[in-house]
Amino acid sequence: MTVFTTSLETFEQDVVQASRQRPILVDFWAEWCSPCLVIAPILESVMADLAGAAGLAKLEVDEGENMKLAGHYRVRGFPTVILFVDGEERGRFSGARSRSQVLSFLREHVDIADPV
Repeated sequence: MTVFTTSLETFEQDVVQASRQRPILVDFWAEWCSPCLVIAPILESVMADLAGAAGLAKLEVDEGENMKLAGHYRVRGFPTVILFVDGEERGRFSGARSRSQVLSFLREHVDIADPV
């Protein structure tokens, strides 16, 4: 799956372990957050164009115990997108970004082919 939902209970498997196979972006978002709603389709479009070369985990911070992960990773605002590679954080950005900015961010941190 290229875009999927994760949670406190599944984060280790969904993100940390999975990032040993391919880069995983984690979108820390909230339903009440306007910039979160702006960047979501952009992130999903980039993932679709990368055809599985990277994954996107959606973590709604207001659901259940998920805010604990936001605290653990010192997320200060939403949306915050964190890139995991080989089980570790490789980079992050906060706020809405354009498609080209998201691609630039990915290229800066990992070797990905240009989308088709």
